[in-house]
Amino acid sequence: MTPAQGIETLALAVSMRQSLWLYPIVEIVHITGFVTLVGSVAMLDLRVLGVSKSLSVRALARHLLPWTLGALLLIVPSGLLMFIAHAGDFIDNPAFRLKMVLIIFAGLNAIAFHRGPFARAADWDTCRAAPPGARLSAAASLLIWVGVISCGRLLAYL
Repeated sequence: MTPAQGIETLALAVSMRQSLWLYPIVEIVHITGFVTLVGSVAMLDLRVLGVSKSLSVRALARHLLPWTLGALLLIVPSGLLMFIAHAGDFIDNPAFRLKMVLIIFAGLNAIAFHRGPFARAADWDTCRAAPPGARLSAAASLLIWVGVISCGRLLAYL
């Protein structure tokens, strides 16, 4: 028995597959969290790229961060629940593997942004263009999240 097959035999994994409503409810929670996460990240990325320069980038980040963190509280457990129900299928799916790699890149990009250009955001907080490194990070973030969304949708087809 492979580790993925072992995961799929867990009582919770079996319940996820056998219950008429459990998997769809968990998936709705996952999608709701994901929409909230990507929406909040995209709003900050667009601001860094120059949309609504009159808004304080630091104030916007302070406003959006709780939404982003709250979304993670929905996404991570619901994603794990969906994974355990079909671990073997997901592990063998190239779209799933790429999605996980892209999520890691998104996290690393966010850490680099917050420790790098955002640490000096007071210099470009309002009415000034963000530095090239910040804009590059924001553009990369948007592209990465489009990739994650695309991979999530492709899971059903690959």
